[in-house]
Amino acid sequence: MITEQHNPAVKPPALHAGDTIGIVAPSSAVEREAIDAGCRRLRELGYKPFYLPSIFDQDLYFAGTVQRRVHELHEMFARPEVRAVLCARGGYGCNYLLPHLDAELIRANPKIFVGYSDATWLLAWLADLGQVVFHGPMAARGFAQEDGVHLDSWRAAVCGEPCSLEFGPDSSVKPLVMGTAGGVLCGGCLSIVAASLGTPYELETEGRILFLEDVSTKPYQIDRMLMQLKFAGKLDGVRGIVFGEMLDCVQPGSQEYSLQEIVSRIVRNLGVPVAYGVPSGHVACDNVTLPFGVNVELSVASSSVQLHMDAAATHSSGQAQGR
Repeated sequence: MITEQHNPAVKPPALHAGDTIGIVAPSSAVEREAIDAGCRRLRELGYKPFYLPSIFDQDLYFAGTVQRRVHELHEMFARPEVRAVLCARGGYGCNYLLPHLDAELIRANPKIFVGYSDATWLLAWLADLGQVVFHGPMAARGFAQEDGVHLDSWRAAVCGEPCSLEFGPDSSVKPLVMGTAGGVLCGGCLSIVAASLGTPYELETEGRILFLEDVSTKPYQIDRMLMQLKFAGKLDGVRGIVFGEMLDCVQPGSQEYSLQEIVSRIVRNLGVPVAYGVPSGHVACDNVTLPFGVNVELSVASSSVQLHMDAAATHSSGQAQGR
């Protein structure tokens, strides 16, 4: 049975064919070709992609100044015709925005917000406002690739359907610690979650099912960040852990151990179920959309891993609502 959260997160209105999706670049600079490719795919799926001309600005390695990026985000939440806000890409830079964001504006206009990687900062900030958010494909990193989006999970997550994922023995998703647990799903990129510790923006993990993923990070670095979370007490109260695909997280040259072995040594004695390999975020293909802020049940067995949500992450009425 899924454990209910005490303060239900606000669910945004569902996304429908013909709706406008606002694209933002809150982190690194973006390439026009990648945005164009992502927009073509979004149109094929029946949406109307929209972005401000300033999205192609560049300031050092950022997509323009802090002021530009903050204004862009506020503009997308304020515009009534924009029904969802989709990050263009990750990189680096979302942390600069956090002290300048208008919480009241965004609370008054809850919308589907999707991103991963550096957007983990914004996912955690919005979740802290009490809103459901979505870890999944971005305009120039996912939608821009032919096989970059897991369409079933995308549609279920944003279109008002319960989203249940099941991975069998032939999949790349593997059990590390068997068991069943329920809680609110949260998380994101491990590097960002670790970097947030000791700041006003660190992730709340107590009583949660924690999702963690990363890319091109050496196994000892994954080890170090997980130990940092452990020493900070961030693993003490979790009810379950799901690791992502961990794309290219290998030691150059010879490696006589697996990353699963590394993470198992750290999490196997927590007394909670642990799964490895769910492809959301940095993935080779078919990026799965995960709603953060909703109650889920994680079931890890010897031959399958299931992540079940018994209620939709969005709703079909015109106003946002709690669970």
